[in-house]
Amino acid sequence: MYGRSFIRKCCWFFCGLVLVAVATDDMALYGQTEDPASSWTTGADLYSSFVWRGTRLSGPAVQPVIEFNSGFFTAGAWGSFDFNDYQEVDLYLSFALTESISIGIQDYYLPGLAYFDYSSASGSHAFEINLSYSGEHVSLEADYVVNEAGGAGSLGGDLYFEAGIAFDYFTVFMGAGNGWHTYDPVEDKAAFNVCNIGLEVSKDIVITDSFNIPVTGQIIFNPDSEQMFLVAGFTF
Repeated sequence: MYGRSFIRKCCWFFCGLVLVAVATDDMALYGQTEDPASSWTTGADLYSSFVWRGTRLSGPAVQPVIEFNSGFFTAGAWGSFDFNDYQEVDLYLSFALTESISIGIQDYYLPGLAYFDYSSASGSHAFEINLSYSGEHVSLEADYVVNEAGGAGSLGGDLYFEAGIAFDYFTVFMGAGNGWHTYDPVEDKAAFNVCNIGLEVSKDIVITDSFNIPVTGQIIFNPDSEQMFLVAGFTF
């Protein structure tokens, strides 16, 4: 269990990373005469349901994103909003260690909860450290939640690992975790288990010569909860 002072240190560390990255970006761009390498982007996905790591969190959802990228550094805000009561707004930072390996931190927050509540009993923020590898055909991911946050739902020490293999026409993936990924409130247990097995297919719907809409379909099975989902999404 982590106290309020530890969570505040995480927040200051999060802010410090942003300042260092921005300062580094400014120094790198100071002497440039060509267009800067950094960029701001925005977009949104529309999904038939929001299934995260094998768990269905809501029905149909709009998922906007705003992102800043400057070479090795990426920062952004991502959200998910359904047509009932589910809301989520996450902030994230990541640093590219190599062309294929990156490390980052993500702040999960659910609107409706007090934003500055960092307590373990009712805290509204779960902070997760991410390590990922993205190759030509293989992707690997490891995640670790550093704090317990009763409002956000993290137990503290939550682990998640995922591997994916991309083929010509589809991608298969499998993930396993504990903590909030497998928590059973009836038995009050959160054992490490496989919780996310799936197949993903993507294609582009061509509207005009210069405009198309990416479409993604997933079939997902969660052996831990014994649930199966079929999801489709559009990117704009």
